Amino acid sequence: MLHTDTNNSSLCEWMIKPHVCIVIANKSISRAGEQMMKPMIGVLPLYDENKESYWMLPGYMKGIEEAGGIPVMLPLTAEPEILMNLAQMMDGFLFTGGHDVNPALYHEETLEVCGTPCQDRDAMESVLFQQILQLDKPALGICRGLQLFNVLLGGTLYQDLPLQFQSEARVIIEHKQKPPYSQPVHQVDVEKGTLLYDLLQTDTLRVNSYHHQGIKDLAKPLVAAATAEDGLIEAVVMPEQRFMMAVQWHPEFMYQEDEPSFKLFTAFVKACQGER
Repeated sequence: MLHTDTNNSSLCEWMIKPHVCIVIANKSISRAGEQMMKPMIGVLPLYDENKESYWMLPGYMKGIEEAGGIPVMLPLTAEPEILMNLAQMMDGFLFTGGHDVNPALYHEETLEVCGTPCQDRDAMESVLFQQILQLDKPALGICRGLQLFNVLLGGTLYQDLPLQFQSEARVIIEHKQKPPYSQPVHQVDVEKGTLLYDLLQTDTLRVNSYHHQGIKDLAKPLVAAATAEDGLIEAVVMPEQRFMMAVQWHPEFMYQEDEPSFKLFTAFVKACQGER
C-alpha cells in the first residue's frame, strides 16, 4: 500500500531502495540525503507528414541534458487544457526548428516559395506560447522558434530571403549552408545591454545557418539581440519576460564544439532551474 502524508512535502511516495527515493511533492530526487534538482524542459516535437510521425533531432535533447536539464518531447496537440497542464508542469520550453510558419498568422498570402506549413504545429505553439507568457516560464526558440515568437507577438517574416530580402549593407551572406552544420559560416554582431550579450560577453559570434526565412518587421515586445552582417536579425529577447530568447542559428548542432552555443543551453537550463 502507498502511504502519503500531505503535511510533509519531503515524504517519499515510493521507496526504490535504502537511501534512494523520489519526491513528488517538490519534484526533486533525493539520494542519500542529497537533493538533485534538475528542471523538466518541454521540447516542441518535429513532425513528418509523409510518415505521419513525430520525431526529434538529438542535439535539442542532448544539449539540454548535458546542460543539466531533463528534456521531454511534448505531444502534438492544440487542446488548451492539455497544454495548460504541460505549461504548469514543465519548468521551461524549447521551441524547435522545422516547418515554415503559416503566413496567414501574420496576415499575408502564401507565396509559392514558402514551404508547406504544419497546421498542427502552428496551432499547438500558438496556444502554448500565450500560456507560457502568462506564466512567465523560460523559453528558448531556435530557427523556426525565433520566427514564431516574432509572428505571435505581432511581427512579420520574409517568406523567402533570396527573393525578398535585400541587404542595405550590400553584403551577401549564405543563410542556408551545406553540411556539416556544426561549422560556422558567418558572423553576427551582438547588441550590448541585451540578455544575449550579458550571457556571452562578446561583441561578435561566428554561427552556422540553415534557413530561408527571417524576420522582416520586428514585433514591438521584442528587442534585436544580434544581427548578421547583411542586417538580418539573428537573435531576439523579450525584456518583459524573465527568460525569453530566440536565435536564428542552430546551437543544437554546435554546442559540443562551440562554447557560446553551449552557454545558451546552460543559461536556459539555469533559468528553468529557477522555477524549482
